Amino acid sequence: MSVEEIRESYAECASWIDRFDWLERRLTGRYRQRLFGDVEGRVLDVACGTGTNFPYLSSTVDLVGIDISPEMLAKARDRIEDLEVDGTVEEMNAQALEFPDDSFDTVISSLSTCTFPDPVAALEEMDRVCKPGGQILLFEHGRSDVGPVARFQDWSADAQYASAGCRWNQEPLELVLSVGLPVRAASTHFLGIITLIEARPSQESLVDAVRAHLPSTR
Repeated sequence: MSVEEIRESYAECASWIDRFDWLERRLTGRYRQRLFGDVEGRVLDVACGTGTNFPYLSSTVDLVGIDISPEMLAKARDRIEDLEVDGTVEEMNAQALEFPDDSFDTVISSLSTCTFPDPVAALEEMDRVCKPGGQILLFEHGRSDVGPVARFQDWSADAQYASAGCRWNQEPLELVLSVGLPVRAASTHFLGIITLIEARPSQESLVDAVRAHLPSTR
């Protein structure tokens, strides 16, 4: 789907996504808490949707949420007010973030790379705006590691994408590695469908390489 098609699709479903937030919390809350609960500093939530991640963030963070859908952002804005979090939301394309390089201590995103028209471009943008020494945290879904489930996902992948704009048999970790992000930790859950990824910006690998060649000060 194009960015415009995605925007139109979410305009139609923002309300029911918000209504079923209680179910989302039951199914995925523990994963979001595990991945996002200790985040500090200035945080960017890419494709924040209705703000599902916001309750799992510390009240001390400086939060910016972006999404392509104005309808989703209206729900996210209400959530920020309810939580009394110091944050803002902005309509923005994840594949062309309107922030300077090295703007955020942490970049987070959940269940998003499956819908981006160009997920590599979106991940490269997350990398660009994350400070060296920062972190990129992704809660994604993809192809199961259970054979029958994976085969069903492969069989129905085209229909799923046509109806929902979701590539539900993607390989999230392979996608992140293809961008060159150093992965510090990754784990899978729920039949291998859920993947939690803790990565560092690619700039950090360059910084570490330089530090390794500097004379010791000890």
